[in-house]
Amino acid sequence: MSSMRLSVIVIMLLALVGCGGPRAVLGLPVASSSGAEPRAIVPIYVATTRARSDNLSLPYSAERSKTLNFAKLDIGIPRNHVPGRVETSGRLPDPGRHFSARTYQPIAERQEFIRRLNTALSQRAPENREILIFVHGYNNNFADSVFRNAQITYDYNIKSVSLHYAWPSGASVPLYVFDRDSALVGRRGLAETIEIAAETNAKRVILVGHSMGAYVVTEALRDLVLRGRTSTLKRLGGVVLAAPDIDVDVFLSQLDDIGDIPRPFAIIVSQRDRALGISRRLAGGRPRVGSGSDVAILQKRDIAVIDVSDIDGGRHNVFASSPTLMDVVNNNALMRSVLREDQGPVGQTMLADGASVFEGAASLVIFLPSRILGGLAQAAAGQ
Repeated sequence: MSSMRLSVIVIMLLALVGCGGPRAVLGLPVASSSGAEPRAIVPIYVATTRARSDNLSLPYSAERSKTLNFAKLDIGIPRNHVPGRVETSGRLPDPGRHFSARTYQPIAERQEFIRRLNTALSQRAPENREILIFVHGYNNNFADSVFRNAQITYDYNIKSVSLHYAWPSGASVPLYVFDRDSALVGRRGLAETIEIAAETNAKRVILVGHSMGAYVVTEALRDLVLRGRTSTLKRLGGVVLAAPDIDVDVFLSQLDDIGDIPRPFAIIVSQRDRALGISRRLAGGRPRVGSGSDVAILQKRDIAVIDVSDIDGGRHNVFASSPTLMDVVNNNALMRSVLREDQGPVGQTMLADGASVFEGAASLVIFLPSRILGGLAQAAAGQ
């Protein structure tokens, strides 16, 4: 019975991630004779609690490091790239057909890493001098996660400096529990990464976590508060949790510990997220935050909820793969409005952008926090 139960769990986990085929590799060292060139190059700065590896195709392993490692990679976007996809190869990538690393530069010291980030910030227009930290989800090797970050940066036309936090996922379907433990191990590394970003000259720091990576995010925020690093939290200009694989009760407990959450705070949910449905079954039926069953509770906690259940299938990675969301964000700057409360009355800004969104993507539903809804109601009554 035990072997049969294990087999059922593995099958469920296969459905959870929908994976198949060889795992991605970076493609280092770059072959000098390669004739194909990528469509574009996306620079990604990396802070990771993965241990260093001697294998350049995956310079950071699934082993856990007690200290942060730093690097900068230039990621090539292939010429045949389809928005929303990450075209990879388990062998030496073809830069014309696959995501590939064009350069890899380890950075030895924290202060040198900060200096490099400041240099990158200074090369951007004043309005784009911000850092976006992306935290990947379950079952990712280093190449999987850094390629996904590059894809999001490129497809969403993000002008910020992209800072990737890679926690030590086991990158194997049966290692769900290992990844869950690694997420907890990785929280302190993300907290330090946020502190590093806060020490730069960035005008703001935006934090985005996907799936189990959202759990790393909330634990890191909690860690900063419990260690008295509240000044660091004030440097955050917004938090987005996409399809968070977090028990609802655990999340509410985390919010209690965090107290005054960074604002704005947005969660992307989908009632059609099969991956979170399976995660719920593995967790004994406990609901996950990203399933969108507790929107009213989140609104009362001053959190904006973006329901993508009816957007391009509402899949687990729809936030990264949806052409509709890309069109909305690139054309109407919805997410920037959700994340930028410093651009005037937030209720009016979000309401105006909401009107244009409903015209272009009628299935997208935004639940505003109770604080904002109250302000809108007062404004309507005043008219």
